[in-house]
Amino acid sequence: MTANARSPKPGPFPVRRVYDPAAPADGTRLLVDRLWPRGVSKERAHVDEWLKDIAPSKELRSWYHEDRDGRYDAFAERYRAELTEPVRADLVDHVRELAGRGTVTLVTSVKDIEHSHVPVLVRHLEEA
Repeated sequence: MTANARSPKPGPFPVRRVYDPAAPADGTRLLVDRLWPRGVSKERAHVDEWLKDIAPSKELRSWYHEDRDGRYDAFAERYRAELTEPVRADLVDHVRELAGRGTVTLVTSVKDIEHSHVPVLVRHLEEA
């Protein structure tokens, strides 16, 4: 379903690390990493859904990690393109739908959130 044009503009999307305690204000918690967080049980993660296919492809993630300092802008651009591919676009629509019903918190295990896929995903989700 691609209801972007008909849906109200969602946002903001709070971001939390999976290692931090969940809070009632988190609303629906969505894990947006391709890999399950190391050392975290499903019970401790307190995620409602694991959207691993919304994360960057394995190939893009590997390419970016070869030169994190010099490739972030290109990584962000390539990831934005991936987010328009059918499977990811459907997941983006799903997240926006959930956001129309209440708070949606994006959960990740990355240490350096600012230089990860998460801000790119948040910007993409907030554009309707």
